[in-house]
Amino acid sequence: MEKWDSLIDWEKRAESEGNFFIDLLRKRGVRSVLDVATGTGFHSVRLLEAGFETVSADGSADMLAMAFENGMKHGDHILRVVQADWRWLNRDVHGEYDAIVCLGNSFTHLFSERDRRKALAEFYAMLKHDGILILDQRNYDAILDRGYSSKHTYYYCGEDVAVEPEYVDEGLCRMRYRFAGSADYHLNMFPLRKDYTRRLMSDVGFQRIETYGDFQHTYRDEQPDFFVHVAEKEYHPEDAGEGAYGGAVGTARSYYNSPDADTFYSSVWGGEDIHVGIYADAEQPIAEASRHTVERMASGLGLDRDSRVLDLGAGFGGSARYLAETFGCTVQALNLSEVENQRHKELNAARGLTDRIEVVDGSFESVPFPDSSVDVVWSQDAFLHSGDRLRVLEEIRRVLKPGGRLVFTDPMAADDTDFSAIQPILDRIHLDDMGSPGFYKRELTRLGFAPTEHADSDEGFEDLREQLVRHYGRVLQETERQEADGLASKISSDYLSQMKKGLAHWVEGGEKRRLTWGIFRFTLTKG
Repeated sequence: MEKWDSLIDWEKRAESEGNFFIDLLRKRGVRSVLDVATGTGFHSVRLLEAGFETVSADGSADMLAMAFENGMKHGDHILRVVQADWRWLNRDVHGEYDAIVCLGNSFTHLFSERDRRKALAEFYAMLKHDGILILDQRNYDAILDRGYSSKHTYYYCGEDVAVEPEYVDEGLCRMRYRFAGSADYHLNMFPLRKDYTRRLMSDVGFQRIETYGDFQHTYRDEQPDFFVHVAEKEYHPEDAGEGAYGGAVGTARSYYNSPDADTFYSSVWGGEDIHVGIYADAEQPIAEASRHTVERMASGLGLDRDSRVLDLGAGFGGSARYLAETFGCTVQALNLSEVENQRHKELNAARGLTDRIEVVDGSFESVPFPDSSVDVVWSQDAFLHSGDRLRVLEEIRRVLKPGGRLVFTDPMAADDTDFSAIQPILDRIHLDDMGSPGFYKRELTRLGFAPTEHADSDEGFEDLREQLVRHYGRVLQETERQEADGLASKISSDYLSQMKKGLAHWVEGGEKRRLTWGIFRFTLTKG
């Protein structure tokens, strides 16, 4: 503990953070703040200097004593300190606050999920009805998936200390702190994944959650050292309707509802099937290759008239109609674009399938169907549009019956891809990251899924990267051909220009093995 202030270096930490937290709180009209991870007092002192009514809580009496001394040393501030355990915060601290801050990577010290949930519930209870929680964490995703590196600028800023993990797995990160001229120090932490932390916040009742990387809203240029989550308590009734389409999902909805997108995908991409195709040769028509993907995914599912399939991101409904016509099954087709859904309904009616296919407006991040209600979840090239793919997978687990099957495709980053290398693609789809084969396999396994036995799959995934390259190349060729034949009169020149650039980036990313695509086949073994 005596080394802590040497570790963070108050002056350099203040320089690194700037006024990020102060500006964030002022923008939201905050007056009262509860600092639940006071430590040696850095943020409490900064909050007092900025004029906020601040109460400083910590589980360590020794830390609070140091914080009180630091308050006097840095501006003669008298800290209102309270020793408190997060799990019983309402017992130890009284009142309601406009904001609670839990900073300095402190939440990582809870090793039990029960304790994490209890602490977040206590934070939620102590906020006013429109209060906010600001909680930060180290980017453990990067450490677990790609190894450790740090810009050594944020939080741990002292020049005389080297910080690195000595041991890391999904349940433990043991950090070593090596100070110049002294012995090593160690600290055990639970490696919180970003999406897991966001899910816990949502589970205890927090509504809108924004995540910043190293004090920046957009952080895809490089992997940040730290994430900062800002969670709102205030409930917005409109979120059940239009407001439910927020973030990346809302961006995708607006895009696919646009007249340009509707015309392009119906004319160029493949008609009824607007997803990546599997090609027998380089000249095969896009529509044929796209239908081949559907046939390959459906093989081995064992569908019949009693089967209930949920199609997430159903688009124009080509897959839903194929399944209903071929196997006689019932399909619930969930999709966020009302424009696409209307076309879907019209095509169903023309084929006499209205009684077999239910088209529903909605988001796969909040599936409007009961628990354990479907036999198969099906999706094609849709999950990349989510800003919270872990939540999508959790929703899939919720609605699947035990023993139910999941089959889906998704354009992804290769497992070893640095997101900065695919920034033009991320810019195009307005996302900060993409899924990867490793991400999906890891999270599905954690959620109780097991790979489905299939001749073409390796641990539940059939890698078809070369088909992604071929498909986007074919779509680019077809776009240029139809553009010369009059497509430009139906679609804006700006849309066509951006589309062709985007398609070229997808081809390049696949050729350089930064991107991949394929079919996932998993079975829910644990309900």
